[in-house]
Amino acid sequence: MLQPKRTRYRKMQKGRVKGNSSRGYELSFGTFGLKALEPALITNRQIESARIALTRHMKREGKVWIKIFPDKIVTKKPQEVRMGKGKGAPDHWVAVVHPGRILFEVEGVPLKLAEEALRLGGQKLPIKTKMVTRRDYQE
Repeated sequence: MLQPKRTRYRKMQKGRVKGNSSRGYELSFGTFGLKALEPALITNRQIESARIALTRHMKREGKVWIKIFPDKIVTKKPQEVRMGKGKGAPDHWVAVVHPGRILFEVEGVPLKLAEEALRLGGQKLPIKTKMVTRRDYQE
C-alpha cells in the first residue's frame, strides 16, 4: 500500500477561533497570571515582546511561565502574484488562543509589581487581557 508523501509543514485551514478555552484556563505554576478575554491568533513575535516587557519590569526577579506556544503555520503568497499555483510559502507561526486561556504565569514577586508587569505585557498583545490570582493567595 502506498503511503502519502510526508511534507515538512502540516497543511491547515485558517478557520475561526470559536468557543471558550477547554484547557489551560486555571493557574498551574505561578501565583499570578494573564488571562485572555478575546479569541485571537497571537504571533511568536507578539509573545516574545510581551515576555520581554514582563521580565524587564520585574527586573528579572521571580519566575515567568509562557503557557502558549505558536504551533500553527501561516502561509503567504508574494505580492502581485496571480491566483492559483499552490498555497504559498510559510510566513510566520501563530498560537491559537481562546477566551479564558492563561497566557503567562508569574511567581516570586509582590502583588503590585506583578499587576504592573502583567499590565505592560498585556499591552503588547492584540487582545484584551486581565490579571488573575491563585484562589489560595494571601498577601
